[in-house]
Order: sequence, then structure tokens, then C-alpha cells
Amino acid sequence: MLYLSKSRGIGGHVKSSPEDFTVMEILGNGTVLEPDKAYSPADIGEAGDDKGKFAKFVMQKRDWDTVQALIKIAKIAGRGRKSISYAGSKDRQSISTQLASIFGADPSSLIGIRARDIKITCAWRSSTPVELGSNIGNSFVATIRECSNTERLAGIIEELSGSIPNYFDKQRFGMRMNNSDIGLCIMRGEFEEAVTKFLTDSNLESNVISVEARKRLSDEMDFKSALQYFPKNLRNERTVIEYLSRYDNYANALRKLPRGILLMFVHSVQSLIFNNALQDRIEAEDLDSHIRCKKNFYGFPDIGTVGREGDFALGSIVGYATKDEAISDYEKEQMEKIGIAREDFKVKGIPELGSKGSFRVILAPVKNVSHESEGNNATIKFSLPSGSYATIFLYELTKTSVQ
Repeated sequence: MLYLSKSRGIGGHVKSSPEDFTVMEILGNGTVLEPDKAYSPADIGEAGDDKGKFAKFVMQKRDWDTVQALIKIAKIAGRGRKSISYAGSKDRQSISTQLASIFGADPSSLIGIRARDIKITCAWRSSTPVELGSNIGNSFVATIRECSNTERLAGIIEELSGSIPNYFDKQRFGMRMNNSDIGLCIMRGEFEEAVTKFLTDSNLESNVISVEARKRLSDEMDFKSALQYFPKNLRNERTVIEYLSRYDNYANALRKLPRGILLMFVHSVQSLIFNNALQDRIEAEDLDSHIRCKKNFYGFPDIGTVGREGDFALGSIVGYATKDEAISDYEKEQMEKIGIAREDFKVKGIPELGSKGSFRVILAPVKNVSHESEGNNATIKFSLPSGSYATIFLYELTKTSVQ
């Protein structure tokens, strides 16, 4: 990944603990959801509905994955996974605050809910759920510890001039960094190869038992016996193995995975193309585009205003419906390198995974930036639009890997 700023970084460690990384969701009306604060329906721009079928609430969590935290709350409320909805995922290793909803839950039963490191500060009935992507961004407070030189911080921020490269961060590519490899196999119709990579790739796998299980399956490819030794915590893998222990159909075995996971494989291919094209743009110092969008009331990109004029230059998230004139030479070159065409995003073997494509700003705006230092530690406050990664900004500041 090429940095946009040329200055030396301040070094240091980010996310040493969840307390060092606070994430506050910015709602569609501009309200920033602060920790430990109660909100009313009016605060978030709605009237509330005493007869509504959704319980809408503000959730604060510490060191929890968003979906897993909501599943936990839904279970306590007597509801299932399909009842939950939220605007966007927040970092697990953080203290984060966000709006969510559960269909059929009683709001009064959610207040004071007892779950480790999960807090619900307010809840009410609503006639509508929280919709994915309905937030406009997130506000962050990040503490960088054991910096080598905090005096460089102001200079780097000034050099960036309120923008960062809008890379997708590494979590987009999976814990084993192989999502795009699996996605490419799926797009090419190489389903057996996709399954093999999903089940047996032990690259970056940290759990010794999991590494041994994946390597043994790679050597033996005996799915019936694998059910006896594959770790119980690898639930998705075991689902695929269980199917293949009975049937010889790799495409259908993949279909046993949650659709969201399968889509992530295809989306990671799109992210790979975008990231590599962006890196080439930075190297060529060519960060403009004939495709642009306007800013919203908050000053963040409004992708719904795509046209020839606007405040932000856009790159393409290439899909089967992306027009040829919307695919830059940078994106075309990356597609040629990995050997795929626009039509491959129809995913003919598993058409339900087809992706039409979209747009993404090349440089993401960073707003409300402030910082202070104490000894070798620095605390940074800033806001980013939805879909942009705080860690990319922190990479620019530290010039070191951020977990």
C-alpha cells in the first residue's frame, strides 16, 4: 500500500486495548452517538411509534463484533438472528456506539439488559428498522501509544490536507487474507478449488489446532473423517464439510455458507481491483476522475449524485453492469492482471452472487481532526464517511501496521 503523505510517520501502537479506540456512529441527520448518553427518537430524527413492530435502540459494546453482539441481545429478547438490523459494522476491538433494531422485541425489556460488555442506553418502538448503510459516517477517538516522534503528527495531518486514500482495509480480505483468491475461483467456476482454499488454506491461521486440521484435510481430503477432528469453532467450515461428506457437489457445498460470506468473496475481488488501481493512481500522481459526486450536508460524499461534476473524484467498483467508459485504465489493467472480465461478475455458476458494481471516492475526506500528545502517546479525533476505514488514516500517521 502506497501512502499519500511523504513525511515520516510517528510510529507507535494502535488498539493496544479497546479503550484506545472509540467509534461513534454518525446518523443520517448528523447526530453523533456518544458513549453513555441516552437519546430520544426526536434526537435521531424520528417521531417514534407506540404501535411499531421494531424495537430501535442505541447499543454500546466493548470488544464485541457487531453482529455477534446483536445476536446476543436478540437471544435474550427471545428473537432470532433474522430479526436484527443495523446500519454498519463497527470494529470489534473498540468501544463503539451505534443504532440498531430488532423486530418483535419489547423496547422496555432491552433497557438494562445484562450481557457482558454490552450496554443499551435507550430504546423505543418504531415502525421502521435500521437500514444497512443509513448512517453517513463514523466519528473516532484513537490513542496511539509508544510513538517514536509525536512532533511529526501536525505536519502529516497538514500534508494530507483533509483527505486519505480510500483503500479497503485488510479485514475486507479475511483473517487469512484469502477472500479474493476464493472469490476469483468462484467467479471462474472453479468451485472445487474455491472450497479447497476455504477449508485447507492455513496461511495466517493463528490457532495451532486449526492449522493442523486444515493441513490434514489438505493431505487426505476425506470429508467424513474430517468431521471427527475439525474444530467445533470453525462452524462454517464444518457446514461445508458435512455437506461434502454426503454429496459430491462443490457449488452446492458453497451455497451452504451464509450468503453474506459468499458475497464477501466476490466483493473482495472488487476491493482488490480498486485498491491496486488506487495504488497505481498514487504512484502516477493521478487522483482525478471524469466521474464525480457531490457532497452531502455533512460534507461527506453523496454517491447518489454521480455525474460529470461534483466535489469528489470517483473510481469504479467494477461489476457486470459497470459501463465501459466508467472503468478507468487503472482498473482495466488490474482486471487484466488477475484475468477476469466485467461479465465474470455475473458469477454464472452461482448467479445469486452476481454484483452490478458501484462507485467509490478515490480520496475520502477526513473531518473534525484534532490531536494532542502526552509523552510518547498521541490521541487523535476525526470523522470519516461510511465505508471508509479509520485504520487507513492511522497508517498514514504512523507508517506502521495497524491491527
